[in-house]
Amino acid sequence: MPRLPRLNLINVPQHIIQTGHNRLACFFDEEDYDFYLRSLHASAQQYSCEVHAYVLLENMVQIIATPKLSGGISSMMQSLGRRYVQYVNHRYRRSGTLWGGRYKSSLIDSEAFLLSCYRYVELRPLNLGLVEKLEDYRWSSFGHHSGSDQCDWIIDHHLYMELGETREDRCNAYNQLFRYSFDNRLQEYIAETISMGQILGGDKFKDEIERISQQRVRPLKRGRPKKNDPQAEEPSVNRP
Repeated sequence: MPRLPRLNLINVPQHIIQTGHNRLACFFDEEDYDFYLRSLHASAQQYSCEVHAYVLLENMVQIIATPKLSGGISSMMQSLGRRYVQYVNHRYRRSGTLWGGRYKSSLIDSEAFLLSCYRYVELRPLNLGLVEKLEDYRWSSFGHHSGSDQCDWIIDHHLYMELGETREDRCNAYNQLFRYSFDNRLQEYIAETISMGQILGGDKFKDEIERISQQRVRPLKRGRPKKNDPQAEEPSVNRP
């Protein structure tokens, strides 16, 4: 299937994922995680991207961010990738590939799916059995959103801000979202869209993105196109 164009539209949040080469580790101790987060902050500032949520796993990173500048996400991820690979190669006296190719991204219909994407990203450590309680995992934005910690460079999306008038109200409301199991079909849908680089949203949202970008955002249907009636297409000819 041909790859759909990667879209970087201003003010449209994206779900971003990047994995290690052959799913191998990218982080080896706490200092590596710390350096990556510092680099994420610096690259986001440099290219005017608002980071809303993230999780760092041993062999994968997932980020939710909104570009405020044309091409901001691409520039941020390129800068971040270079910074971190140079750091790892220098620290561990290695060379070669660290990431498994380009990052994948998916535009998010924020009104319908943004907070679900927050939960999808921040639940990964629990779903993978890395911790028994989400607040015990240090390398995600869950602590910031739930109130157990605070990150001064995360820029909260307006939909999160609308959860309450005060930070305490917002954190309490956000924690309530985690009292319920994550719908398996929704989880599979989010995983599929990011894996295929497709848009996370309904037809109305996709129509709007196609109108803005002037590009096709839906994959072509599989199979050969139907053949038309050749007689219907044949021009009239004066035969002898």
